[in-house]
Amino acid sequence: MTKTQLILRIAEKHNIPKSRAEVIINSIFDSMIDTLVHDGRIEIRGFGSFVNRFYKSKLGRNPKTGEIIQIPAKKLPFFKTGKDLKSALQED
Repeated sequence: MTKTQLILRIAEKHNIPKSRAEVIINSIFDSMIDTLVHDGRIEIRGFGSFVNRFYKSKLGRNPKTGEIIQIPAKKLPFFKTGKDLKSALQED
């Protein structure tokens, strides 16, 4: 499902204009992005949680040249499924 498809589904399901559904979806995503940028945690009961995982700097190898390079530290978002979503997926 794409963001556009989600907006259309919300608009149809709740009988609201597409533009209003788009504002709602964008507000939700903007809030989630802001929370993760500031190292917060997002928990949606039954669905799952989003947290940042931090990775230390390490030495790696350039696959083309074989040269050893320094890979910088980074943080990436991580999603962990909730119980309800996990059991719904297993029922299929």
